[in-house]
Amino acid sequence: MISDVEIAEWLSVAKEAALIAGTYLLNPDQSNRNINLNTRRDIKIAADVGSESIILNYLEKKSDFSILSEESGTVERCDRGFTWIVDPLDGSLNYSRGIALCCVSVGLWQGRRPILGAVYDFYHSELYTGIIGKGAWLNGRKIEVGSVDKKESAVLCTGFPVNTDFSPESLMSFVQKVREYKKIRLLGSAALSLVYVASGRTDVYIENDIMIWDIAGGLAIAGGSGCMCDIKNGTKPNSLNVTVSNGNIII
Repeated sequence: MISDVEIAEWLSVAKEAALIAGTYLLNPDQSNRNINLNTRRDIKIAADVGSESIILNYLEKKSDFSILSEESGTVERCDRGFTWIVDPLDGSLNYSRGIALCCVSVGLWQGRRPILGAVYDFYHSELYTGIIGKGAWLNGRKIEVGSVDKKESAVLCTGFPVNTDFSPESLMSFVQKVREYKKIRLLGSAALSLVYVASGRTDVYIENDIMIWDIAGGLAIAGGSGCMCDIKNGTKPNSLNVTVSNGNIII
C-alpha cells in the first residue's frame, strides 16, 4: 500500500525535475538546437541529451527507483516495482524550429500502471501535475475534463509517431476515423495533447504505437483529472496504443 505521504514526496520530485530541466531548455543558447541525429521521421538534438542528464541526475539523488528514459533507455536500480519514465524534451522538432509546443515529461509508473506525473510546458510557464485517483492540477489549481459529449462537437488531438505506417491504406483508415470529429489538432507533442484533454482544452487523444516515455507523465495527469484511458501494447518495444477521452465521449 502506497501512503499519501509517499505519493506527495514522489510528486514533488517529479515536479522539481521537470522544472529544473525546463529552466535549462529556456536557455537561448542556439547550440541546444544542434541536430545529433536526423532520421526520415525524427530528429535528436543536443537539448534532448542535456535535459535528460539534468533529470536523471536529480532523480537518482532523490530516489532509488529504476528509470526509463528516451535517450538512455533503462537505468536499473532498486527493484521495488516503480519506474520513473522520462521524456526530457517532448516535441524536439518543434523546439528546434522555435515552435513553442514542447515540454518536459516525468511520470512514475508501477509496472504497467501510471501512478503520478508532471508535464512542464516551459514556454508558457504551465506545470501540469496529476495523481491517479487523487486529482490533477495546473500550476497548483485543480483541473477537470470538459463537458463535450459528442464526437461531432469534439476536438481530437492525435499525431503520427515515428513508427507510423504511412501506406495509403493506413492513411485512409486514419482519415475515416478522424473525420467524425469537429476539429483535429496535431501538436507535435503527445504529452501536451494529453494534458490538454485533462484540462478541458481538447476532448480526445488517440495515438497508436506511441512510445511510452512520450505519454507516461501525461497519462497520469489525464487519469487524475477524470479522463477515461484505454492503454494497450503497441507493435514496437516500449510502444503503446492509447485512447483517452474526457469520459463523456464514447470512442
